[in-house]
Amino acid sequence: MRKLFIITSLFLFLAFAFSDISFSQTQVQVTKDKSLQYAKPKKPVKIKLHRDKKGEYSWDITGESVDDIIKADKRLRQLLKEE
Repeated sequence: MRKLFIITSLFLFLAFAFSDISFSQTQVQVTKDKSLQYAKPKKPVKIKLHRDKKGEYSWDITGESVDDIIKADKRLRQLLKEE
C-alpha cells in the first residue's frame, strides 16, 4: 500500500514537473501613460464685444491658443457681415 502511494505521488510529481501547466500567478505590469499625465484642458477664448453709438461693433479677444483666437475673430467677422 505504501509503495502504491509513493509511486502515485512520484508519477503526479513528474507529470506536473514536465507539463506546460504552471500554477504560479501571472504578474501584470501597469505603467502610467506620460502623455495623459501632462494633458491640460483647453481654456476657452474670451470675447468682449463692444458697440459704439453709430452701431458699429468692436471686440477684444483673449486666450492661450493663437489658432483659436484667429478662428473666433473670423467667425465674428462673418456673423457681423451677415447682419
